[in-house]
Amino acid sequence: MSGPILRPILGIDPGMGVTGYAILEEAPAGRLILKGSGEVRTNPRHPFPKRLKQIHDGLLQVIQEALPAALAIEDTFLAKNFKSALKLGQARGVALLAAEFHQLPVFEYAPTAVKMGVVGYGGATKEQVQQMVRRLLQLPEVLTSEHEADAAAVAICHIHSAQFHEKIAAAERGVNRESARPPVR
Repeated sequence: MSGPILRPILGIDPGMGVTGYAILEEAPAGRLILKGSGEVRTNPRHPFPKRLKQIHDGLLQVIQEALPAALAIEDTFLAKNFKSALKLGQARGVALLAAEFHQLPVFEYAPTAVKMGVVGYGGATKEQVQQMVRRLLQLPEVLTSEHEADAAAVAICHIHSAQFHEKIAAAERGVNRESARPPVR
């Protein structure tokens, strides 16, 4: 069993038109709790810089209200085309800027790592991710927004990854204590 995360984790699914977010906490018994989720939507008719500002300002507000311990964000490596990849990268950039403004540690996860961490298969479909998010968070139904579900999946991936690294560190501390003992004669 892991200890409680004292402050929530903010998961982000970046996008130019819609950026999804989810705020998760871990209960002392290891149960994951969805504290909130939503979307920051931009108006496609607005100039590009204004849309970036909308994403930035929306995420700043979420961070100020949720006071997360860290931000977990999906890393981008695939897009429909070069222009889409560039816009997605810029949306990620303003999310990272919002995190830096509040001095939040940022953890980045590849989409396949998120799917592997949540579903157990790196090639999982959006529907499979949504269903596992619902199960892991013990929600009565799936999150209707795939952006919110993806953001929750990133946060789940981060929490599970942090638990794994804590166990490795604890095991290493135990090994180091053993090696520091004098040999028995």
